[in-house]
Amino acid sequence: MKTKIKLILKGGLIATAVMTMFMLVAPLMGMPKMLIGNSLAGFMHIPVFFGWIAHFMIGTTLAAFYVLFFKPLFHSGNALKGLLFAIIPFVMAQAVMMPIMGGGFFSIQSSSPIVMVMGSLAGHIVYGIILGLTTRTEYETEKSHQCAVN
Repeated sequence: MKTKIKLILKGGLIATAVMTMFMLVAPLMGMPKMLIGNSLAGFMHIPVFFGWIAHFMIGTTLAAFYVLFFKPLFHSGNALKGLLFAIIPFVMAQAVMMPIMGGGFFSIQSSSPIVMVMGSLAGHIVYGIILGLTTRTEYETEKSHQCAVN
């Protein structure tokens, strides 16, 4: 169990950090600003710092669901498992969280709904792939090296 907790913390924090970096540079790629920590802070009426803490807590909680429940269901590569998992938080964000936070179902209330949804999808794909790659066990790493050698 200690190994799973380490995988959850490592994967959740790293994947959330990489997704956050992606969100911060998204405007340079023509996507809208996606300052989710600021949005969470405004929604919860807390300081922005705690909004970003909440963002990382959500990312780590999602990592726990991935490691404990989702990952064991599939026997594909880790990046693909993470990519498939990313669809779940993406749909939850767009179908549940965006309406609650005033953005509408699949960001329909935003100024650029399609761009916002595509940015969200891209961010969640980044999160999922990184989560899949950072939650590989030593056994999975050794197994992939053996396959590459053979």
